[in-house]
Amino acid sequence: MEYPWDDLTLAFSRTSMFPFFDVAHYLVSVMALKQRPGAAAVAWSNPMSSWLSAMLHCFGGGILSCVLLAEPPLKFLTNHTNILLASSIWYIVFFCPRDLVSQGYSYLPIQLLAAGMKEVTRTWKIVGGVTHANSYYKNGWIVMIAIGWARGAGGVIVTSCEQLLKGDWKPKGDEWLKMSFPSKVTLLGSIIFTFQHTKHLAVSKHDLMFLYTFFLVTIKVTMMVTKDSTVTLAPFEDTLSRMLFGWQQQFSLSEKQTESKPSSNGTTSSASKPTIEDLDDAKRLAKKED
Repeated sequence: MEYPWDDLTLAFSRTSMFPFFDVAHYLVSVMALKQRPGAAAVAWSNPMSSWLSAMLHCFGGGILSCVLLAEPPLKFLTNHTNILLASSIWYIVFFCPRDLVSQGYSYLPIQLLAAGMKEVTRTWKIVGGVTHANSYYKNGWIVMIAIGWARGAGGVIVTSCEQLLKGDWKPKGDEWLKMSFPSKVTLLGSIIFTFQHTKHLAVSKHDLMFLYTFFLVTIKVTMMVTKDSTVTLAPFEDTLSRMLFGWQQQFSLSEKQTESKPSSNGTTSSASKPTIEDLDDAKRLAKKED
């Protein structure tokens, strides 16, 4: 017997990303490119360079996953429909008369809708990456996690390489040194879907896709509405860090507190008391001075 919840999650998992969700993904990615300083001027002076940067933003995750699996990096170019769709979005964003697309995108409801739809595509990319990696390495869960993460958030890594080639790369923005919240939550999702795929997590795939997507969209919309980027995994990260890597620091703190703790009669501990030898030395120095 099927329940309404099962019908809902199953129908959701069968939702096609083309064309509306893909359009939202391309729009958010290209708008992020245009908001860079000097990006509009580069598009007018060197359209080919701007178009290549836009394609890296739109298909960076697929490119990185192909590199990791020793597949042709230009494999994404074989999907002519998506290339034409992404190219159309790039063209109207940068060259629309009176910049109407950017003006329309500046309204918060449109940004929330596009960002939410983009997060939906993130779930599909993670699941596709995990499944694709499993076809190469059966139950190779580390590879599955890596490819799922690369599909979902690898575009940030690829665009960082693009910035390095252009000379715009900054160490503080390196995704390897300081992972952003989308990269962290994508890595978490890749681990969860890998465990589900290898039967280590007793949850159906369509239920997990629905719950994870709901979590992504809720967090993204909350961050955009409140304009607060502190809605992160920091509490979970701090707790996990203290549990796994904070033992030495806790022991050091407890030892320092024990050394500085006063004795039961109200005086300081013996470590801080002057010894008899110190008093004798002080008297000798006083006699010499006399």
